[in-house]
Amino acid sequence: MSTENSSAAPAPRGDDPMVLAGLEIAMKWGQALGGPEQLKIALEALEPQLQREHQMRLKQLEMLPAKMQQHAREARERRQDSLKMVSLIVGAILSVAMLSGGVYVAKDAPWLAILLCGPSMIGMALIIILRRHDATVSKAVADTARRSLNAASGVQPPAP
Repeated sequence: MSTENSSAAPAPRGDDPMVLAGLEIAMKWGQALGGPEQLKIALEALEPQLQREHQMRLKQLEMLPAKMQQHAREARERRQDSLKMVSLIVGAILSVAMLSGGVYVAKDAPWLAILLCGPSMIGMALIIILRRHDATVSKAVADTARRSLNAASGVQPPAP
């Protein structure tokens, strides 16, 4: 008996498990339907459905880059939001610490209190919280700090 007349064809030799599984299913269908002619008729009837599924997979693959870009954009937005929140928290903590330190040292060193509570705190808040770093703003902060220190150096500390 030859392999052409046999209803159970030998297993194909190949390393791809998908090909082996597909051929195994085809052999089972061939045996269940009663021969290769019936299998051919069944496969021809199944072909339109397979073409529709193939077209659907192609559309899904076409939409995949847009979906990946959307996920990347959402991840970037989440990172930016968390960075903004961390900057806001750190800036608020530093501002409160500088203000507290300035009030604490105001009796002993008014120049240090001016540095801690004055334009340097505003400049720090601009850089850390608002993420703005302009040369003109930096110059204005430096000029204001210089003028404040000059004014404070002329003031005598109160007598105890």
